[in-house]
Amino acid sequence: MFTRRALMGAVAALSLLGGGHAAMAQDKMYVALISKGFQHQFWQAVKQGADKAGADLGVDVSFDGPDNETQVDKQMDMLAAALAKKPSAIGLAALDSQALIPQLKQAQAAKIPVIAFDSGVEGDIPVATASTDNLAASALAADKMAEFLGGEGKIAVVGHSQTSTTGIDRRDGFLNEIKEKYPKIEVIATEYGDGDQLKSTEITKAILAANPDIKGIFGTNEGSAIGVLNGVREMGAKIVVIGFDSGRAQKDAIRDGSMAGAITQNPVGIGYETVKAAVAAAKGEAVPKQIDTGFYWYDKSNIDDPKIAAVLYD
Repeated sequence: MFTRRALMGAVAALSLLGGGHAAMAQDKMYVALISKGFQHQFWQAVKQGADKAGADLGVDVSFDGPDNETQVDKQMDMLAAALAKKPSAIGLAALDSQALIPQLKQAQAAKIPVIAFDSGVEGDIPVATASTDNLAASALAADKMAEFLGGEGKIAVVGHSQTSTTGIDRRDGFLNEIKEKYPKIEVIATEYGDGDQLKSTEITKAILAANPDIKGIFGTNEGSAIGVLNGVREMGAKIVVIGFDSGRAQKDAIRDGSMAGAITQNPVGIGYETVKAAVAAAKGEAVPKQIDTGFYWYDKSNIDDPKIAAVLYD
């Protein structure tokens, strides 16, 4: 029969076990990831990869991000909160490659390794960057645009950022490729919708209204591309739309022919490689300065190819 004293002893033992578990949990390596946002399916796919790496490597991983990709101040607050927890390492997809540098210097002074992902940070603070080669990827998008247009016509770009290296590189990679290789293609507008579908839709409608002879528009991320697509549909235009990233809406649009094609990254791979590099850096191991996570062109002809399907997300 279980006496009161025995019961109290059992409770005390459980309390000690609980305390021991808490201590072990504190000793477990912790990696904090801060993304650009949560509104796009892309970031959920990055989180999926990060969570898998955490499970595979036996480390705790947190994944946070502002509501949208204009909230630089909110991302700074999230980075401050992460630093206060003294993580083993930090992964960061910076909304503004300059604004976060003071906080990242704090991390550097505290010997907390920083891994940039998706979008780099200027300077030598990140020990590694896990990302797509955005210059090369958007140059491929430009080549595909030129192919669909027969090498001539008026086009526009609806970008998602003027401050992140991702936004800058995708814009410049596309524009430079057009300028260098396709003299009969004229870029009549480069506008920015902050990755917001509604804003990008309105920008697209304004571009179409002002340029009825335009032949194509490139949207530089998921939100931009869907905004372009919606604007084209609302205006009843017949032009070539090329996007970046994946997601259900883009995949459906490519299958029904309303979007010519898009560049897909490997978001699950980005998340996985970021955590993998963070763990290695926290252990003092060497990591590559640049981790190229790859990209692919996909359209109606190859969207169901197993190699392509593996890097697309809903």
